[in-house]
Amino acid sequence: MTSLLALIAFAATVVGPEVLTPGPANLRERLEAVGYFLLVSLLTLSSLAYLVARQGYLRRTRSHRRVPRAELEEAIENDAPSLTVLVPSYREDQRTNLLTLMSAALQEFPALRVVLLIDDPPNSDDPEHRKLLDAARSLPASVSELLEEPRIRFTRALDEVLIADRTSDLVDEHGLNRLIEDYEYAADWLGEQARDWPCADHVDDFFVEHVLRALAADLSIVASALRGALVNRATIRWTRCVQLRRRLASIFTVEITSFERKRFLSLSDEPNKAMNLNSYLSLMGASLIEQRTSAGDILIRCEPQDPAATLVVPMTDYVLTLDADSIVLPEYCLRLVHILERPENSRAGIAQTPYSAFPGAATRVERLAGATTDLQHIVHQGMADHGAGYWVGANAILRMRAILELRTDDDSEGRMVTRFLSDRTVIEDTESTLDLTSRGWQILNYPERLAYSASPPDFGSLCVQRRRWANGGLMILPKLRGHWRSQKQRGEKRSFIELGLRLNYLASITWSTIGLMLLLAYPYRSRLLSVLVVMMAAPYFLAMASDLKRSGYKRTDVIRVYGFNLVMLPVNAMGVLQSLGQIITGHKMAFARTPKVRDRTVAPALFVIFPWVLVGLAFWAMLSAATTSRWSQAIVAGVNLLVLLGAIISLIGIRNSVADVWLGFVAQLRRPAPRLAQRRELDPIADWEAVLYHGSTDRPRSSPRRIDSSGTVSDDSGGRRDKPDPERELEFFPLPEQNDLQTQES
Repeated sequence: MTSLLALIAFAATVVGPEVLTPGPANLRERLEAVGYFLLVSLLTLSSLAYLVARQGYLRRTRSHRRVPRAELEEAIENDAPSLTVLVPSYREDQRTNLLTLMSAALQEFPALRVVLLIDDPPNSDDPEHRKLLDAARSLPASVSELLEEPRIRFTRALDEVLIADRTSDLVDEHGLNRLIEDYEYAADWLGEQARDWPCADHVDDFFVEHVLRALAADLSIVASALRGALVNRATIRWTRCVQLRRRLASIFTVEITSFERKRFLSLSDEPNKAMNLNSYLSLMGASLIEQRTSAGDILIRCEPQDPAATLVVPMTDYVLTLDADSIVLPEYCLRLVHILERPENSRAGIAQTPYSAFPGAATRVERLAGATTDLQHIVHQGMADHGAGYWVGANAILRMRAILELRTDDDSEGRMVTRFLSDRTVIEDTESTLDLTSRGWQILNYPERLAYSASPPDFGSLCVQRRRWANGGLMILPKLRGHWRSQKQRGEKRSFIELGLRLNYLASITWSTIGLMLLLAYPYRSRLLSVLVVMMAAPYFLAMASDLKRSGYKRTDVIRVYGFNLVMLPVNAMGVLQSLGQIITGHKMAFARTPKVRDRTVAPALFVIFPWVLVGLAFWAMLSAATTSRWSQAIVAGVNLLVLLGAIISLIGIRNSVADVWLGFVAQLRRPAPRLAQRRELDPIADWEAVLYHGSTDRPRSSPRRIDSSGTVSDDSGGRRDKPDPERELEFFPLPEQNDLQTQES
């Protein structure tokens, strides 16, 4: 309320007299006053959106009550929904993939399937890339082997309990002792893994403490409680014993596999995470035959019970999408699926806990980037309180019934490509949110911290991530109108608070970037720099300082976060410009993977030079204001100068600034001339299988035809025809010998 009243007072006492009062003021001064008012109004709108979301977050955390463990286990005892965990991975190191797969495999959820979606090119010439690919391919088997011993023990014990003859509804002393021994064994096994786990950094430490040791401690407490019952000559019901044994079996029973879409010509190879997920989602529920040709492998759909099927992809009720640098706590799936299964949430398409940053960051960049991530966790939780939640793509459970409604089939590329998640922008989660809400689906945010994701450790990798985040909001903005109209058509009560929060989420990067750049670079008159402007911003910064303290940081980090945002201005500006370029040209942007390396990532020279330019502009503004006795303007410019200079030194560094600019200059000089790609043709004799399949001698980049779920196939002209017989058209057999032919004729 303070910010809003200050804005109204500023308009009435400062801007109004500047614009409306007749006098000698020229047109430039009037336009300057109007422009300044629009600028501070948009910035105040963003601060108000943060404050409103923050209030929603506080309400949700105060009213949240955890569902008791026994109720969760009872809810899934007889009819547990099925769940697939999809982990898209592109050239990740083995350690990153291992942590994510282990956190997914140890979910306390029955009938779990984990699929590592390897997106590495299968035929790379780089030895390092081949090494990463081989490690990713071998990882599912390694994790399965690690969990094999406890899995066999607990599944066998569960089967024995289920088929045992019992004369009472209560567990006897022998059965209780066996249950205690199994829980103690599971706790000891997890504790042993925690002791032997190689910890290289704070992410490994987090996994050991919050997954392995936390789960071990939880199971140990259950064992102690059961032993306490035994000491007091008490026991438990047989149904509760079955639930407890199912819990042990579900922790260690998981199917882990991998899938590589780029091995198959019949699947999309567009370089983005959305199409990696879409390719696998399009195969769910299908039985397929892997057909080899000299041009590459293809997938042919077949009947569900066809014995020739080499790949069967089961359809599941839910899908958890989990980035390869993320970790979910053991109860993540159990609690969120329980929420989705409630009758009042039958129209919830996505449930998630917006991810937090791993604590204990080793670098200042990672610590400040993590602070902004934790602030965004608060914002997302608060937006959900007003029905304005967005899907955060690092981790979320998707209801397949909702995702299937987003299906589109596109044959504009000469083959059928199925999409569920929009890949028009690199922020596919944000655009898919509005696609779902326009169809009446909701986004649920569970008000706990159950998911964590890595923050960039250096300025170069931070630039890659934040430029990707800043790109796409403007392109998605028109869909907000469709969301608003669809609510009216369904007769739902519409909220302007929800609309404002969604608008701010999509467009605030654009107007905040432009506004802060103008404040730093343009010498506004002292009369416009009123104390009311400070009053507009004060509640925002005070609330942020309190939220940082609540999230485990210092209140004074609010100054560092402000400097962090100033340094990131050119990065955000580039993302906005790329969005405008996409709107004009219609071309897609390739998904830029955030580097996850131990060495420093070189930052683009432009992103290093521009913050220093802002330092120069702030110094010039301070000096010119001081020489003309405009002390308020000089103080503002001086504060910005100190904050910006401190942020550059701590985030980039003087030495790294020089090195990155020099390396960028050298890279431009050494850039090789582009070579024209030579079109290779297939040899009709040597490549006869591929020629018969593709119908030409052009070597395809991808398959020009693909059989879709409707049983039809698209040809080169975009036409449709009936599904071919795979055995007749796409499988080849050796010719029989002459003697065999004579026998057949006779």
